[in-house]
Amino acid sequence: MPEYLRLSLAAGGALVISIASTPLVKKLAHRIGAIDMPNDERRIHKHPIPRLGGLAIFIGFMISVIFLADITVQFRGILIGAVIIVAVGVLDDVMSLPALLKFVIQIIAALVAVYHGVVIEVFSNPIVFSSAEFVQLKFLSIPITVIWIVAITNSVNLIDGLDGLAVGVSTISSIVMLVIALIVSDHNVAVVLAALAGACIGFLPYNFNPAKIFMGDTGALLLGYVLSTVSILGLFKFYAVVSFAVPLLALAVPLFDTSIAFLRRLIRGKNPMAPDRGHVHHRLIDMGLSQKQAVALLYTISGLLGLAAVVMTTSDKLRVLILIGAALIALAMFVFIYKGKKK
Repeated sequence: MPEYLRLSLAAGGALVISIASTPLVKKLAHRIGAIDMPNDERRIHKHPIPRLGGLAIFIGFMISVIFLADITVQFRGILIGAVIIVAVGVLDDVMSLPALLKFVIQIIAALVAVYHGVVIEVFSNPIVFSSAEFVQLKFLSIPITVIWIVAITNSVNLIDGLDGLAVGVSTISSIVMLVIALIVSDHNVAVVLAALAGACIGFLPYNFNPAKIFMGDTGALLLGYVLSTVSILGLFKFYAVVSFAVPLLALAVPLFDTSIAFLRRLIRGKNPMAPDRGHVHHRLIDMGLSQKQAVALLYTISGLLGLAAVVMTTSDKLRVLILIGAALIALAMFVFIYKGKKK
């Protein structure tokens, strides 16, 4: 089967399945009580909305990948880990599991992927003027891989605070990594990312403001897990002068917001895992932006940084300049957001 046809079928099939299954998942959410209640200041919505929508994304993604991707040992580990992640997400959407339990299960899912060979073993030296071109992680490879997977998994979950935000940013990240996979001729990774992007796009019409259903932890954890593990196969093995920055740029919005939230809570003497209303999307709303405006702005930032990641894989002379420029733009935008006056 021609590669372009396989990619089209992967994206289109996942999209159609996701669109078709979301109404069924919505009915299931009502039946089993997976409803998000607006009972604290962090929540923007004003009335109960069913969650569990990530189950539709999972169904579309899994069916598409199983039928159209080559299931190597590494991808088998990713899919098994995804099943574990979705199982805990469903339980959390129904009965709100303790944060520590979810964290432990995320580590287990990460170790499942690691056991099947999804490991960051080497990446290019971030010190661009160093004579050492690559950094060999050696005994640090497994702990760093687990930290990467768990960090991205949680970061997508933490930005899931506005209608369409997390699934939209994940779609952009998927497409960015898909393009890079095609550039480096890794077609199997591209098929998996096409399936993920298609499943997300199929769910988006139900999740745009005003949302009819949330994807819940089921979807947010799934997207974070798949993006983090597939990025190890599709991005970290692209060994270029500053290729360490490619996955960081592709996933910049959730990573930056999570890092800031973690540091903010530590500085204030709070539990770094405790939820609060200080995320970047909350800041945008407090500055007077509507949900749609805030989401559009974060889509734009994610897209621009993703574009920088793509260009960095295709141009030798401009890589360092693009990295610096993208970092400065991102920093300026986020400083503006965090310095914005509250209503």
